[in-house]
Amino acid sequence: MKRILVSALAVIIAALCFASCSSKNAELSKVLSDINSKFPKATQGLTELKDKSELNDYYEIEEDDVKQFAGEINTDASTAAVEIVLVEAVDNKAAKDVKEKLDERYGSIISQYASYSAEQYDMAKKCKVTTSGNYVIMIVADGYDDIVRVVNEAIG
Repeated sequence: MKRILVSALAVIIAALCFASCSSKNAELSKVLSDINSKFPKATQGLTELKDKSELNDYYEIEEDDVKQFAGEINTDASTAAVEIVLVEAVDNKAAKDVKEKLDERYGSIISQYASYSAEQYDMAKKCKVTTSGNYVIMIVADGYDDIVRVVNEAIG
């Protein structure tokens, strides 16, 4: 009986080790730089978010919830709905809160362009907010599938 319990415990510990190692420690500013170099047409003319306080200004994301981030947005909404926001939250709860805020923003983008620009609306509908561990990603840009592939390679 002890042997079975010890074996089961060993399997559980090994599984937890593998699960915790599956996520890479990505430097999000480098990931965003890679996106910019690989997809210059999609990211041209965007304004970089430089400080955590801007996450609060634009998305109401609490600064204390953010371990690191990188983001760029189009501040002229009349031209295109383009926002790329990469956030590593400090923990699971913070990641849920960040995702909720980015989901709200994504919903706002969809609503705005539904009555404003059919082309931008169609593009935005192909995009979404995703999570991977404590990473929360919102990409609203032409070439979403290719851009998200670059992000997923970086964050694991």
